Amino acid sequence: MASHGARGRSGGRPTLEEVAARAGVGRGTVSRVINGSPRVSDATRAAVEAAVAELGYVPNTAARALAANRTNAIALVVPEPETRFFAEPYFSDMLRGVGAEISDTEMQLLLIFAGNDRERQRLAQYLAAHRVDGVLLVSVHADDPLPDLLAQLEIPAVISGPRSSAETLPSVDSDNYGGARQAVEHLLSGGRRRVAHITGRLDVYGAQRRIDGYRDALRDAGHGVDEALIEAGDFSEEGGRQAMRALLERHPDLDAVFAASDVTAAGARQALREAGRRIPDDVALVGYDDSAIARHMDPPLTSVRQPIEEMGRRMIGLLLTEVADRRPLASRGLDRRQMVLATELVVRSSS
Repeated sequence: MASHGARGRSGGRPTLEEVAARAGVGRGTVSRVINGSPRVSDATRAAVEAAVAELGYVPNTAARALAANRTNAIALVVPEPETRFFAEPYFSDMLRGVGAEISDTEMQLLLIFAGNDRERQRLAQYLAAHRVDGVLLVSVHADDPLPDLLAQLEIPAVISGPRSSAETLPSVDSDNYGGARQAVEHLLSGGRRRVAHITGRLDVYGAQRRIDGYRDALRDAGHGVDEALIEAGDFSEEGGRQAMRALLERHPDLDAVFAASDVTAAGARQALREAGRRIPDDVALVGYDDSAIARHMDPPLTSVRQPIEEMGRRMIGLLLTEVADRRPLASRGLDRRQMVLATELVVRSSS
C-alpha cells in the first residue's frame, strides 16, 4: 500500500529488489522499465510503475552512471580570466544557451576557468581523472593546448569556433566572415569611404575571419585596403579605446569604424568623444554581437547579431551526441561536424 511511504523493508531508501518483489517481476525487468526499454509488456510496465509509486523508489543515478562508466557531468571550460567572463555579455549568453539545453537531461554542468598556467595545470589533472563525460570549450585561442589534451585523453569535446580552417574537433560558430562583410557593406552604402577596423584577438580564428570579411567587402566595392586603417584589439573596452586613439592619430580623416565586438565599440566611442568626434555625424560606428551593451549605448549601436544562445544550445546538443557515441574518438573523423550559424545586421542610430 502507499502508506509504506518511501522506505523499504530495511527502513531506508527503497531498493530495486524491493520494487521487483512488489511488482512480482525480476530485478532486470524493473531496470528495463526504469531505463525506458521497449522490451517490456504494457501490463508489466504498469505493474512496475505502480510499485515504484507505492514505494517511492528513486533511481540511483550515480550508480547507473558508474555502471555505464559515466559521470553525468559536462564541463564548460573558459580559457580566459574570470574578469573577462563577467565583463563580456558573450559568455553569459553562451552559458544561458548551454544551461537551457542541458536542463532537460541528467547531466550536471560545471563551469571551469583556465585563464592562466596554474589553472590550466589544475584543469589538466582534473580531466585526466576522467571526472567529466565531455567538455565545451569557449573562446579557444590558436595555441591553446586544451583541445589536444582532450583528444589525448579520449574525452569528447566541442569548441565555440574552430582554431583554424583545418579544425578536427566538432565546433559551432557564427558566420564571422559574412557578418563582417554585412557591417562594412552597410557603412559603404551610407557614403562612408574611410572605414577603419578594430580587430579582436588575432590568435582567435573568428577574429581573423572578421578581418577577411572587412577586407573583401572593401575590395569588392572597388576600394583599396589601407592597412593603416586596421588596428589590433583584444575584444575588451580598454583595447577598443587604445586602438581608436591610435587610428585617429594615423588617420584623423576616418569616417567609420567597424569594431570586432560591442565591448570594443564602447571603448572606441569613448575615444571618439574625447577627440571631439560626433557619432554618427563625423564617424559611423558598428559593433559585433548585438549584446545588451549595443542597445543601451548612446547613440544605440548598430551591431552584427550572432545567435550566441543558439550556439550554446547547438554545442551541448552536439556534445551529448559525441558522448553517446561509444566508438573511439580517432575512428570518428568522418563524423566531425563544423556548424556555422547565420548572422544578422541590426541597424541603429550609430551608423
